[in-house]
Formats: sequence, C-alpha cells, structure tokens
Amino acid sequence: MSILKYKEMEKMKKEELESKVKELRMELAKEKSSAAIGGTVKNPGRLGEIRRTIARINTYLNQNG
Repeated sequence: MSILKYKEMEKMKKEELESKVKELRMELAKEKSSAAIGGTVKNPGRLGEIRRTIARINTYLNQNG
C-alpha cells in the first residue's frame, strides 16, 4: 500500500475508495497485532502513514459524498 494523494482520489470511484479503506484497515490491524505480541515493527512510521491515509480518504468521501 502507498499513500493516496488527493489527486489520485479524485480519479477513483467511491466503491474503489471504500475498498481501499477496508484494505488499509486490515493492514493496520496486522501491523498493530504484530507489534502487540512483542514482534518488531519493520517500519514504525508505517502505522501513522496508514492511519493518515484512512483519515484522508474518509475526509474526501465525507466532503464529496
């Protein structure tokens, strides 16, 4: 997964964005669970990146219906 920019979101359909949010939430859950059981996180900044991308998509969907 990568960071989704606003211009990229404009090109996507609502259904695609909603499925992207689901994928990102699953990835976030996997990363959090691996950190919780004592495993090392490969990239600690990735958690924040995923959360910000989810928030960005949700904001875009709320503004543009």
